[in-house]
Amino acid sequence: MQNLDSLLVGLRAAGEHTRLRILALCARGELSVSELVQILGQSQPRVSRHLKLMVEAGLLERLPEGAQVFFRLADGGDMSRLGQVLAELIPDGDIGLARDFSRLQQVRDARAKKAQDYFQTVARSWDEIRSMYVPQPQVEKTLLRLVGDEPVGDLLDIGTGTGRILEILAPRVERGVGIDLSNDMLTVARSNLERSGRDNVHVRKGDMYRLPLDETSVDLAVLHMVLHYSDDPHEVIREAARVLRPDGRLLVVDFAAHTDERLRTEFNHHRLGFSDSEIRHCFESAGLVAAEAFEQLVGDPLTVKFWLARRPRTVHALGSARAG
Repeated sequence: MQNLDSLLVGLRAAGEHTRLRILALCARGELSVSELVQILGQSQPRVSRHLKLMVEAGLLERLPEGAQVFFRLADGGDMSRLGQVLAELIPDGDIGLARDFSRLQQVRDARAKKAQDYFQTVARSWDEIRSMYVPQPQVEKTLLRLVGDEPVGDLLDIGTGTGRILEILAPRVERGVGIDLSNDMLTVARSNLERSGRDNVHVRKGDMYRLPLDETSVDLAVLHMVLHYSDDPHEVIREAARVLRPDGRLLVVDFAAHTDERLRTEFNHHRLGFSDSEIRHCFESAGLVAAEAFEQLVGDPLTVKFWLARRPRTVHALGSARAG
């Protein structure tokens, strides 16, 4: 806090019943205006006014994406610590908040079902759909070059889909595991890996928010065209960072920020790509050291970006980032 006046501004912005509810909800992940309206049971203009005040006070961060805007607890700036402290002080046992959290779970379940239904529908043609944006061989060539010849004992492919990343990286790793929530995707991946004869990589069911791996157990983690399905990219990257060994690497391959709403409406993308600054901030908040420059493949109409980061050899930075 810079002074008492700025502290008072933040306290006044949070000091209202609905705004405390919003703070508690946004502390649990990114939410759009329409989702907050659904959870709170209030009009959109009223909810928008509350959000505007909290953003101006620095308690929340506003993330415009095409026709939608998402909000999350601020993760930087003088007032972010105040927002985090207040969110921690809000009693989970409050009856009204319990209803909010129940509705929040319904929102999350609806998101998950929508994505799951899509994956199940397109499981067998997923590689083809990916190639619609940037030719997949170009993406794979760049990915392999960035991975390089650095020794990789354990590989983690988060949101493995058809298992293609495991397949192409298998010759360069000792062991590899791909996780996915879709049973149909896992069936396809297993079939593809069996057909390719790769016996050092396998797949298992798992959630990118709660990876079924121990801390510091992975040398290289890959998020290939997965992050845009997440409702909380910061948490996905933090969780990936958790399982990295000291000096381990995280490679994120996804779309650069765009405004093509078709990908949201037709393909259930939750995020319309990412900016370099947002991904860099995600890396830093997870205790990772980002590469000085990021590579890209310019497509029409979408550009694919390659964001690379490394976990420091000393791991105390990661612990402090997660604690904050």
